[in-house]
Amino acid sequence: MNDDLESLLAEVRKCRECEAHLPMGPRPVLAASQESRILIIGQAPGRRVHESGVPWDDPSGERLRDWMGISSEEFYDESRIAIIPMGFCYPGTGSSGDLPPRKECAELWHDRLVAQLPNVKLTLVIGRYAQDYRLGKNIKSTLTETVRSWKEFTPINLPLPHPSPRNNRWLKTNPWFLEDVVPYLKRRVKKLLK
Repeated sequence: MNDDLESLLAEVRKCRECEAHLPMGPRPVLAASQESRILIIGQAPGRRVHESGVPWDDPSGERLRDWMGISSEEFYDESRIAIIPMGFCYPGTGSSGDLPPRKECAELWHDRLVAQLPNVKLTLVIGRYAQDYRLGKNIKSTLTETVRSWKEFTPINLPLPHPSPRNNRWLKTNPWFLEDVVPYLKRRVKKLLK
């Protein structure tokens, strides 16, 4: 791993910028290597991930790995997959689930981290917060329309809904996602991780 990326990751892991706003305190959760070929940009760690310190260590992660068609070993191999969420720490719970990711992470760290990943060929852009940030003016008016327009963003970016069990209803009402997008995702991941 490049010393610049190593130093930057160490700096991020020590970050206390929004400590006063985090109900369980800061615990930045991310993973990256200069060799990473796939980048996953999600929202923010949930309570379980905060406790374990392992990204996507929950039912959402299980579903995401299934969508990608890979094992846990492949998923957690930083030389293959980088995981840089919009918010690195658990933001707490609101009335309808976890709170949005804190904005400080993206402002302070995102561009600097992504700039250190020269070998990324595919970025999975998961959820509306990540899509707003990564896809910018090309985003559609709803998450559903953005994901439905996935071909406009490939082969570099692939917008996805959050794989949370809370989205089971969305998956049932949008069968095209599992029929069209997931098979493409599995093929692309398999090709990149050869």
